[in-house]
Order: sequence, then C-alpha cells, then structure tokens
Amino acid sequence: MTDDRIQKVTMPKWGLSMKTGKIIEWFVDEGTTISKGDDLVDIDTDKIAGTLESPTEGLLRRIVAQPDSELPIGATLALVAPAEVSDDEIEAAVAEALAEIESGALAVEEEPEPLSVEVDGRTISYLTLGAEVEAEPVVLVHGYGGDKNSWLFVQQPLADAHPVHALDLPGHGASSKDVGDGSLDLLASTLLGFLDAAGIGRAHLVGHSLGGAVVVAAARSAPDKVASLTLLAPAGFGGTPNAGYLRGFAAASSRRELKPLVGELFADQGQVTRQLVDDLLKYKRLDGVPAALETMLGTLLTDDDQQAIDARALLEGVEVPVTIVWGRSDAILPRPDGVTVELVDAGHMPQMEAPNEVVRLIQAQT
Repeated sequence: MTDDRIQKVTMPKWGLSMKTGKIIEWFVDEGTTISKGDDLVDIDTDKIAGTLESPTEGLLRRIVAQPDSELPIGATLALVAPAEVSDDEIEAAVAEALAEIESGALAVEEEPEPLSVEVDGRTISYLTLGAEVEAEPVVLVHGYGGDKNSWLFVQQPLADAHPVHALDLPGHGASSKDVGDGSLDLLASTLLGFLDAAGIGRAHLVGHSLGGAVVVAAARSAPDKVASLTLLAPAGFGGTPNAGYLRGFAAASSRRELKPLVGELFADQGQVTRQLVDDLLKYKRLDGVPAALETMLGTLLTDDDQQAIDARALLEGVEVPVTIVWGRSDAILPRPDGVTVELVDAGHMPQMEAPNEVVRLIQAQT
C-alpha cells in the first residue's frame, strides 16, 4: 500500500476536447519545497499551452513525467512527500504510476454534451459543468469571434464550487448564426433570455471583450439577475481599439490571413497552435458566419474606427460587485484610464494566458 503521505501531481483536464497533454518544461527541480499555487510545468494541449500550478505544498521528491512525454488526463506527473518517506517508497510509487499509464486504466471518462435552448427564435448552445453543485451559478460569455471553448482553462476549476455555464452568443460556435441587427441590446437580451430558459434566477456573470460589454448591458437591464460582474478586457471602456485586427478578422478567409491576426490576441504568440487556427478557420467558413461578423462590427466600431460601445456609462449605477481584469500586453483594446483594473501577464486573452489568476479573481467575487 502506498504511503498516504505521498501526494500526486496529475495531468489536469483543460476543456472537453483534451485527452492528453505533452510535458514541455518543468520550472522546479526534485528536492525543491513547493507551495500551493507555484508554477510547476508547462503543458501543451491540442488547443493551447498552459502552466500547471501546484495543487499542494511540500517537498518535490520525484518528477515522473519527463519533457516531451505525452500522457493521458490523470497521469501522475510528480510526487510530493516529506523527507521522512523513504526513497524505496517513492520508487514504488513511481513504478505504480508508470504501470497505471501503461495499463490504459486512465481512459478519459464520458464528458457532458453541450445543450441548447431557444431564445427569441434562435438556438443558443451552451455547456454546463458542475451541475450538481449547490451554489449560485457562474455564466461565461465569450468575445467577438470566440465561443464557449474560450473558457477551456477556466470552466472546470470553477465547476468545483459552482454550476458553470459557457454559452455561444448568436453568430458564434454552435448557436444560430442569425444576429439580427447585431446590437448590444440584442446580445444582452439573448443572455437574459438564456438565463430564463436555463432556469437560472441569478448568476455571477463573466464576460470577455465584447462579452464584457454584453454582461454589463444585461446587468444594467436586469440587476436583480446579477450577483457579480467579472469583466476581462471588456469592450466599451474607452481608448482607440485595434480596428485593423477586428476588420481583418472579419474579412480573413485563409490560414495565411488568419494566423498573424490570431497572434495579436496573445502576449506569447507561441500560444497560437495550428489547431487553434484550424478551429477558427472552420468556424469562419460556416454558412452565415461572415455576415454575422460583419454585422457585429457595426456594434464594436464607428465609421472612423473608434469604439462604438460605451459600457463604462452603462455600468454607472449598477450596484453589483465588479472586477475588471486586463492583460498587461493587450494589443486589441487599450487599458482604460480612471478605472481600477487587476493586471495579469497576458494579452487580450487573459482567460487562456493567465487562467489561474482569472479563476482566483472570479472566485473572489463568488
């Protein structure tokens, strides 16, 4: 029997599509005393690379997973145990971990399937995790050109304590591509309609970029339905946007055109994997998507390429807790003056480049 003082650090699950992860680089050495939340190792997935934080504290006795190894979800990556645990016991635990991987016993369990509801004649697709948890739900709203997969590093950790719903706005993901006039009012009304259709009376709303403006507009319209707001680089808080990116993304129809634009979303352009670009290109080629994106450009930009949304004004008088998060290297929307923000090391996609910090900030609201 394995000594119960030996703690395992295992391969995390980031998003429904993740089945395995590839070890890129360890930031700690064997024999190091680690604390909960320390950066341990970079892991590459089919979507994007991420950094695994330590789930525990103690002495790192053994690194089991070496760089370049690709391992299934739940595989043991490292062992943490006090010095009093003998080397023989550690080696036995390593052997057990390797045998578990070889046996195939770590097959990924069946995942929840996306669901859908009808809102004003449109099908709205969403994914729920943590449905069995008794707490106020969290609702995640992506930005322009995104979808519910934008939250792949955030939704699962939050689902430990809350039901967490990630939806596709009209014109995005698996939702209807009809966006009507594409206005902020329509998108906010759709969000509120989703809450009603899904039986959600009150929720913590989290919005990114355009989704940030959407949740602000929803809170302005129906404050009784909103427990808190967490805004990640929200549109409509002032400053000159990167109109070249927005118009370029709407128009791009090839990998050659799309890849450099996607790179502008990240502080580390190495985060832009082939799969990420392929997924976006596949989305942009769906019937109705080019027209939807073009329509919503008028919601985001004025004719002279300034921000057409004033979410800051909409937020005035909304009496709910608000946290605004911005990436230090955001190249799409400028950090606003006169607004208190939480800065994280990221570009315009903090939920993908700094997910651990984003999760903590959301949790502080809930």
